[in-house]
Amino acid sequence: MKKIVVVGSNGQLGNCIRKIAPGFELDYEFIFTDSKSLDITNKDQIKEFFSEHQPEFCINASAYTAVDLAEQEKDKAFSVNAFGVENVAKACAEYKTIFIHVSTDYVFDGETNLDYSEDDFTSPIGVYGESKRAGEELALEANPQTIILRTSWLYSEFNKNFVKTMLHLFSVKEELGIVGDQFGQPTNANDLAEAIMQIIETQEKKFGIFHFSNYPETTWFEFAKKIADLSKSSVKLNSLTTEQYPTPAKRPKRSTMCLDKIEEVYKIDPKHWENSLEECVKILSK
Repeated sequence: MKKIVVVGSNGQLGNCIRKIAPGFELDYEFIFTDSKSLDITNKDQIKEFFSEHQPEFCINASAYTAVDLAEQEKDKAFSVNAFGVENVAKACAEYKTIFIHVSTDYVFDGETNLDYSEDDFTSPIGVYGESKRAGEELALEANPQTIILRTSWLYSEFNKNFVKTMLHLFSVKEELGIVGDQFGQPTNANDLAEAIMQIIETQEKKFGIFHFSNYPETTWFEFAKKIADLSKSSVKLNSLTTEQYPTPAKRPKRSTMCLDKIEEVYKIDPKHWENSLEECVKILSK
């Protein structure tokens, strides 16, 4: 039986993988870790863990994701998103473990009207994006058997995210302002978890960078409007410009990613974001 280590299993993606794991337990043994049981910034702990378990696959679902706070905590962001990733990638290389690492659309600056391909130049405009890009580069350099999945606007029924925040605010506010001039692709973390398992089950692996998200693009404002519609909220939503809603970290204006490569190589068919959102809101409304 092949072993799959899931690093950072208490996050959104980790919880989504944990949810579907029972459906794969005839073929795989899942080992779920969190920052307490496996600190990826601790090289010795990583080495000892991999020596003991020697997994066939490692999914890195851990990350420093506080986009705004990263502007003040650059060292912490890089410690987890770059050097911690390098630690895991090097351990994977030593034990010939296939490394699946999750990255972000924030490695792009958003200054284009075209969908970003995996080969496009990266130019992050914030510390979070910089740290994630560094993690990509270090992972690919350390382990040739690395698959990087860039995703975007991740949400689920687990942990803190935009959908859960909106549902809470709808229950306590009569009116809200939401940014309407930033474009991206909302992605249900459950869909990402299923995509990862499809990659693991594919016999002929191809390594490198892939984009995965739901489609098509939308804005935060339209995303919020759909959440309100599905939850039957009467909240009044107002569209704001980025200038009207300043944040410590800049966000890409349009970080829409092309999904052709993952469809072609791994036969993964991304879902429409509205359909995936509807599934999530149903769960959260129970």
